[in-house]
Amino acid sequence: MNFDLRALRDTRTVADGSWSTQLRARGLDVEIIETANLDHPEFIRTLAADYLDAGARFITTNTFSANRFCFERAGVKHSVEDVNRAAAQLAKQEAAQRDAVVVGSIGPSGKIMVVRETPEDDLIAACSEQARALADGGADVILLETFYELAEVVLALETVKQVCSLPVIASMSFDSGPQRTRTMMGAEAGELAAALEEAGADMIGANCGSGIADVLPAVVALRSACSLPLWVKPNAGLPELEGGRPVYKQTPAEFGEFVPTLFEAGANIVGGCCGTGPDHIRKIAALAG
Repeated sequence: MNFDLRALRDTRTVADGSWSTQLRARGLDVEIIETANLDHPEFIRTLAADYLDAGARFITTNTFSANRFCFERAGVKHSVEDVNRAAAQLAKQEAAQRDAVVVGSIGPSGKIMVVRETPEDDLIAACSEQARALADGGADVILLETFYELAEVVLALETVKQVCSLPVIASMSFDSGPQRTRTMMGAEAGELAAALEEAGADMIGANCGSGIADVLPAVVALRSACSLPLWVKPNAGLPELEGGRPVYKQTPAEFGEFVPTLFEAGANIVGGCCGTGPDHIRKIAALAG
């Protein structure tokens, strides 16, 4: 799908919700949720369709942790390329019926660059193989999401730009500082936005973090520091542990109470992260118009 991300700067539209927490809530019981792209594609197609029916115009791939580090750690036998390509193809099949945008998700490596936990060349290789496979599968844009270290997100951004021609959204997770405007590594939202715009990001974002009730200051800081469109996908509050698993109890109505303020603060695309489902997205869609 051909579209101009920068044209979104003057619009309000809707992204999808969580994949991992929603798939598990629907009964998908696998260790690495991304393997479902090959082993249980019916779960992926159904959730994508449900998000699109709820009003999402951007549908992300189920590939957040589909990288070599996660797969090696968990002993996943499928190849990174096959899992990522399949995810993009599944999303594309559903999105094509509704003229929606397929967003190829890439999460952080889990390695800390500042302490040189792994060689930089390994990080580049891991990001490259994931980005190429997502592009090959039909993704329209690449999303770097839930990053918390500036050095890694900039490296990932530069890597994606080198291996494919797709636009890139760079989204960070803010959950630290008095107003929750810093990442867990201490990077401040405004400084990140300026650095990422300079590095060539096509859109800046905030996702995950401590919940939709706390994301507004980060959105304000991002908006004040850059001219790019803003992608905002907060959690449905903070989770409670039940049976050893996190459970998010913020209702769509409660989640929706904060959405108008996010749009007013300059968010252009709003969706949900952990704990959100199609009903949360339906609420956002009703408020976006």
